[in-house]
Amino acid sequence: MSMRHGSGDQESWKRMVLQSMPKPAWLSDDAPHGDVVLSSRTRYMRNLQGRRFPNKADEHELMQVMQTIFEAAREAHLELEVFKGLTNAERDYLVGCRLVSPDFEWTLPGRALLVDEARSISLMINEEDHLRIQALSAGWSIENCDRAASTCVDELEARLNFAYSEAFGFLSASPFNSGIGRRQSSMFHLIGLAHQRRLPSVIKALSAKGIAVRGLFGESSRAIGAFVQVSVIGGTKSEFSGACEYLLSEERAARRSVGRETLSERAFQARQFAEGSPTISLADALRVLAWVRWAASDAIESFEFTTRDVDGTLATLEIRVPSAGEISGRQRADSLRAMLKGESTWGPHR
Repeated sequence: MSMRHGSGDQESWKRMVLQSMPKPAWLSDDAPHGDVVLSSRTRYMRNLQGRRFPNKADEHELMQVMQTIFEAAREAHLELEVFKGLTNAERDYLVGCRLVSPDFEWTLPGRALLVDEARSISLMINEEDHLRIQALSAGWSIENCDRAASTCVDELEARLNFAYSEAFGFLSASPFNSGIGRRQSSMFHLIGLAHQRRLPSVIKALSAKGIAVRGLFGESSRAIGAFVQVSVIGGTKSEFSGACEYLLSEERAARRSVGRETLSERAFQARQFAEGSPTISLADALRVLAWVRWAASDAIESFEFTTRDVDGTLATLEIRVPSAGEISGRQRADSLRAMLKGESTWGPHR
C-alpha cells in the first residue's frame, strides 16, 4: 500500500509542477505550417580558448569555465535563469520542452543550465562542449531561431575568447562538430509519408545529402509515430531551407492522397485504444498522438482539439521507462485521456 500511495503522490506532484510551468515558446499558437512542422531550432557549439574540453577537464577547471560564462552572461544582460538541483518532475518538464538534452547531468559540479523567461533560449554549460546555445520557435520558423541564437552568441563572443582554428573553424570536443559550430533543425510530423511507406526512402535521400534524420528525442531515438527531427551541421541556410520545403511539399501531397474516411477510421481506432488502456508504452503513445494530430489538423469530426494541444501533450509525455515503467505508463495514459477530453496540461500561457 505504501508503494502505491507513493506513486500516486509522484503523479500528483508532476501534474502540479506542469500546471505551474509556462509553455515553452515553440508551443505558441502562431506556428507557420504547424500542421506538418512542430518547431524549429538553431544550436551553436562553442568552447573557451585555453581550456580543456569538459570530458578532459577536472572539477576545478569546469567550475572556472562555468563562472566565466556566468559573468559574461551577466555583463551581456541576457537575463537568463539558472537551473540547478531540480526535482525529477521539473527536469522532465525541461527535457520535454527540448530546452535541455536528456543526458545532460547539470547537477554535477561545474554544470549548469540557463533558460530565458520565454523558454525560447537555453544555454547548457559543460555538456559535451563548454557552451551549447540554442533557440527554439514554433512551426517552420528557422529564420527566427537563427536571429535569436546568433544574437546570443554574438553577445557572449564579445566577452569571451572562443577556441578557433583557421584550419578547422570553431573547435569542438567532437571533431565532427568542428567548423561553423551550428546545427539547424526542425521537428516534422511526416505521418502521410509514413502511411504511404515512403518515409524510409525519403530519409535515405536526405541522408545522402548530409541531412540527419532522428527521432523525437534525439540521436538515439527512432521515428516512432513519424515524428522526426531533420537537422544539418554547417552548410548554407538555403540548403537546409530547401530540404525542409521539399519535405513540406511531399508530406502535404501524401496527406492529400489519403481519403478522409481512412483518416477518420484510423484516428478513431487510436482514440479508442488510448481511452481504454490503463497504461500505455511510449511507442504506443506516440502512435496514438500521430493519428489524432493528423485528424485534428484535418478538422475530422469529434477531434476538436488543435495540433498545438497534441504537441503540448508530446512535450509532457513520461519518457523514462526504467524500474518505474508501470507508473510511467499510467502517467502517459492519463495524459492522453486528458488531452482527448480537451483538458489542458499546462498552466500559465505566454
